[in-house]
Amino acid sequence: MRLTTSALALLVLAGAAAADWPQFLGPNRDATSPEKGLLRAWPEGGPKVLWTVPLGPGFGAAAIRDGKVYVLDRVNDAKDVLRCLDLATGNEEWTFAYDSPGSVSHNGSRSVPTVTDKYIFTVGVFGQVHCIDKATHKAVWTKHLLKDYGGKLPMWAISQSACLYGDAVILAPQSDSVGMVALAQATGKELWRSKPIGAAGYASPLIVTLDGVDQAVLTTVAGASGVDAKTGEVLWTYPHPCKIPVPGPVPIGDGRFFITGGYDVSSDLIKVARSGGKFQAELLHRFETIGAHVHQPILYKGHLYALCNTNSKADGLVCFGLDGQIKWQTKRAPYLCKGGYILTGDNLFYSMDGAKGDLRIIEPSPESYKELAIAKGILGGKEIWAPLALSDGKLVVRDQRQMKCLDVKGP
Repeated sequence: MRLTTSALALLVLAGAAAADWPQFLGPNRDATSPEKGLLRAWPEGGPKVLWTVPLGPGFGAAAIRDGKVYVLDRVNDAKDVLRCLDLATGNEEWTFAYDSPGSVSHNGSRSVPTVTDKYIFTVGVFGQVHCIDKATHKAVWTKHLLKDYGGKLPMWAISQSACLYGDAVILAPQSDSVGMVALAQATGKELWRSKPIGAAGYASPLIVTLDGVDQAVLTTVAGASGVDAKTGEVLWTYPHPCKIPVPGPVPIGDGRFFITGGYDVSSDLIKVARSGGKFQAELLHRFETIGAHVHQPILYKGHLYALCNTNSKADGLVCFGLDGQIKWQTKRAPYLCKGGYILTGDNLFYSMDGAKGDLRIIEPSPESYKELAIAKGILGGKEIWAPLALSDGKLVVRDQRQMKCLDVKGP
């Protein structure tokens, strides 16, 4: 059975440059970048800060395409503001704002814009969906995940980022009547809607190919599901016990997915295969002590790397095999909290400490935790939990009050 995401990512992002980071978790939605020639050690004083811009509170990270940075900001609990910045200078070139009054627990922005050659798709905290024309900076069409599809606002608000497939954009209302929906990118016309797949969690859809069938895969309160990306048919479901899912399913290859969540509910390795003409999901292994709370675990050379810190557990960064064997865990040395991390084309992790704002370079290895460098106090404040974004040797990071662009290009 084949499972590919990279080819589909190249297709749906329609010409995005290899160095771009045009959507949630990068070109393949897996927190990895193909970029090479980046710093393996910080210069004295840490990486050079190219620019800093103020932002409202939140966790919504940047998307980067064609030298422009896009971030959905939130201002004074009253408006959502899409900002377009120049990647080289940080200068704000234009904005698009709409009314969105209200506050939520762990207040602020959530999602990452999804950017094509023509459009920017945003999903707001309270469910407003906008397609913005890059040329005119105006809305082409709008939808509302709650009002249009009967969805309910989760405890920590809408946190998903739009997913592209061909000429469609796929969203997940996760209501009692609609699981996922596909809309034409250019017009917002509904192409299909799936049957319910479970109440809303905080993950975003991901496109994979299983046995020749393109599927939108998502983790909801009810577990993981795969929906035919062309028709909206629900092809398979798997009940996972995490009732507050934030990370989405991690494709492992050969039809396998790693399903995880916080709150001490364990993690599962499952296999999805077609039998008798129908897809079925079966449990391969249960990881009783593993649980990634916020960020997607990253697969590298047959091992998974996950931040396993929750309200009740401090395992730090954990490396483990697909057989469930834990190779090492950092615990509180370093703790890393719930900070974002990515894997570069040089096979290095850039990792932001979610409590201290320290930026580390880590060499992934099942042998031991190998820290190559640390730059202290790059960011500050509390809950520095946003994902990172990387493009053209520039690392874009944020905390609750600002966004910074760091020069990480090697000599």
